Amino acid sequence: MSANQVSPQLELWGGVECTVNRVGDRYFDQLQRNGHDTRIEDLDCFADLGIQAIRYPILWERTAPNGPEQADWRWADERLSYLKDIGVRPIVGLIHHGSGPPHTSLLDPEFATGLAQFAEAVARRYPWLEYYTPVNEPLTTARFSGLYGHWYPHAQDDQSFIRALLNQCRGVALSMQAIRRINPAAKLVQTEDLGKVFGTPLLDYQVAFENARRWLSFDLLCGRVDQHHELWGYLRYVGVEESDLAWFLDHPCPPDIVGINRYLTSDRFLDERLDRYPPHTHGSNGQHQYADVEAVRVCADGICPAETLLKEVWERYHRPIAITEVHLGCTREEQLRWFKEIWEAVQHLRQEGVDLRAVTAWSLLGAYDWNSLVTRNECFYEPGVFDLRPPCSSILRSPSPRPTAIATMLRHLSQGKPYNHPLLEVPGWWNRSDRLLYPPVACGHTASHTPEESADFPSTRPLAHPSTHPPIHPSPLLITGATGTLGQAFARICDVRGIPYRLLSRQEMDITHPTMVEQVLDDMRPWAVINAAGYVRVDDAEQEADLCLSINADGAAILAENCAQRNIGLITFSSDLVFDGDRHQPYLESDSVAPLNVYGHSKAQAERRVLHHYPDSLVIRTSAFFGPWDDYNFLTVALRTLRAGQPFLAAADAIVSPTYVPDLVHASLDLLIDGEYGLWHLANPGAIAWADLARQTAQLAGLDASAIQSCSTQSFGYAASRPAYSVLSSERGVLLPNLDRAIAQYLHDCDRVCV
Repeated sequence: MSANQVSPQLELWGGVECTVNRVGDRYFDQLQRNGHDTRIEDLDCFADLGIQAIRYPILWERTAPNGPEQADWRWADERLSYLKDIGVRPIVGLIHHGSGPPHTSLLDPEFATGLAQFAEAVARRYPWLEYYTPVNEPLTTARFSGLYGHWYPHAQDDQSFIRALLNQCRGVALSMQAIRRINPAAKLVQTEDLGKVFGTPLLDYQVAFENARRWLSFDLLCGRVDQHHELWGYLRYVGVEESDLAWFLDHPCPPDIVGINRYLTSDRFLDERLDRYPPHTHGSNGQHQYADVEAVRVCADGICPAETLLKEVWERYHRPIAITEVHLGCTREEQLRWFKEIWEAVQHLRQEGVDLRAVTAWSLLGAYDWNSLVTRNECFYEPGVFDLRPPCSSILRSPSPRPTAIATMLRHLSQGKPYNHPLLEVPGWWNRSDRLLYPPVACGHTASHTPEESADFPSTRPLAHPSTHPPIHPSPLLITGATGTLGQAFARICDVRGIPYRLLSRQEMDITHPTMVEQVLDDMRPWAVINAAGYVRVDDAEQEADLCLSINADGAAILAENCAQRNIGLITFSSDLVFDGDRHQPYLESDSVAPLNVYGHSKAQAERRVLHHYPDSLVIRTSAFFGPWDDYNFLTVALRTLRAGQPFLAAADAIVSPTYVPDLVHASLDLLIDGEYGLWHLANPGAIAWADLARQTAQLAGLDASAIQSCSTQSFGYAASRPAYSVLSSERGVLLPNLDRAIAQYLHDCDRVCV
């Protein structure tokens, strides 16, 4: 296919986050953490998305740590054979942000030949394999391992950075030579993250250097680094021998497909005005001190558009291109918006004649601890096309990867069908003005500044997004319960997530009045309803049973009937009080209900009626709210009482699973967007007595917990009976972080609210 021809069909690819990086003597193996190393059935889930190819790991460190002669091929044999049977083309990766087996490193002169020997062994065992990525993102890995010191061998100098890069690129070239001796048709898919750098006029020289350096791995492989290359002087200055560079001129290995990994935060902005930015962003190049921040947080005109970046790639190399990673660690609707933006940019460029072959849904199973660049084991999980939460727990892990809304989108795209959702009508956060954390500057999409700008560089410019966009009026999300803790929390979090909503009071829509519900739904045409309204006075319900049942059961059923008729999504909330507490292990969704009080009966009845009228609705059982935004939840009252120097009474004989409201709201919204339905338990994993909960939180808050006095539930004289044990867990997937983490987040958020 010639350079000006475009492949007939844009393909959808997938990829599994498979990094095996080393920090000191510790290895971080993503395949172990996401469980894919023991779940071959994941491949069926991937194939069901309609992907034509998958970036798949046959990693040197995992397969042949003691050399090809002692390789263990069982895992690779099984997986590659299965992929062949189900018709998904593997793009085999041999090193993924790794440094090889323990006996080598990126600075080892034998690294490249060792990798090539492994590559040859792979090709001999699987001669039918056609696509290879011997080393993923060699430039990025060289920076993290040789320049910044994050990964092994933890060097922090230009000489080590360049040596690590040259060794990896030489390893790619030697590996492809070895592979092609066995399979001459083998193709190189070379990946790299090509984030663009912007900056102030003073730092123009640094911006130019970094924007030239981002091409270096591709330039080396393409045989472009000669005495006329813009970085020749730098390479020679840091001690690279001419013979080392000449080797790549004599052994060019240009990619058959240039793979671009596109991440929202890869674009950077450099600014010498340190007072504008927090200290952790400050650094130096030996000539100037400057802050290095995410461009999206400071550039008034946003990040470099994908179309601009891909055109630069095309004009530089005129070789087929694929987007080999598209991932965003964010909320579900933002993940959808990001993928849609990239997919549409690629389609547009194909119409202009750019040979773009594929877009890759990366991180099919999510990713772990990339918030710390995989330098710490904190079990921080970002869901991907499938959700595996909670991380790092064999006990509480979801029973199988749960497809998210992204999976639905991919199935549509793979079949050539449009994927429409009202939330896709809203710009992603990177296109909204509230993304800016620092005084905005104009970056420009092709240069750090325009020629006429003076050295004092304007500190503000009109925002390109979203003020230049026409107003949008997507279908709203309706939220009932405007005066309640839960309704207020949903509204607050929808504001942050860019989800248009209407928060309704009882006067605006009384859910116990069918005609009123019909009218509001017809007028507002929401895409979904969150029923956060309810009768919540557990003890008063014993004397107001009819009112409690009317609001909690009748109202929920009326909403369900009307939402079902209009095919509108619905979430309604139930309670741990549907159980009688006659057990000592967490309740699951399939356990029988046996409420002890009127309130519990109203919720149990609501569950039955809602799911009868609308089986596709989502009924969420939860427990014991606490949060930073209301003054009346248990923990807030406890801390306020202790700070006032007064004793606080709490039950020691009632075991619950407290639920942090922001966690609950975020997970509920994700489930709604994912199209989940039926009963689901959402509570922060943990079983604790009320008194112990108060003590633990008080101690973490730095308060004297000795003023907390344990007592029995009976001593409070409640009118309504309560279960002694009402801990919730889930057989469908535990989506909330553990209780310890939730309490820490609560205290952090309370401090922010106070400030």
